[in-house]
Parts: sequence; structure tokens; C-alpha cells
Amino acid sequence: MSTLTIRLPDDQHERLKALAESQGISLNKLFEAFSTKALAEFDAETRFKLRAARGDKTLGLDILDKLDRHYGSK
Repeated sequence: MSTLTIRLPDDQHERLKALAESQGISLNKLFEAFSTKALAEFDAETRFKLRAARGDKTLGLDILDKLDRHYGSK
């Protein structure tokens, strides 16, 4: 396991401590949760971009048109 030191303004540090306390977790666990969420979002975006690069734009637009016709565009 690695150790990471970050510098934060004092008021931000206090607010993050209060947030962690309100959730019943340590500040370390709070940052662990933040990093897990950020990495999941990054991974999803990366997978989406890879699939989009391999995809057929015309087919994708046709599917969206079909959905618009079925559900009606707003």
C-alpha cells in the first residue's frame, strides 16, 4: 500500500474531516472512496471512447432515429 501526502487549505481539510465523520468513516477511507469513484468514471469513459472509435456512426445514428420515432423526440 502506498502513502500519499496532499496539501489542502485548512478550511477544506476541516470540511472534509466533517464529511468523513458524518459518514462514519475515516478521512483516509473518504479519499479512498473518492479515488475509487474517479477511477471508475475514468475507466467507463475510456471504454466508451474505445467502443466509439470502433463503432459505425451511421448505424448509431440510425438507432437513435429509431428510438426517437418510437418514443417521440422532445
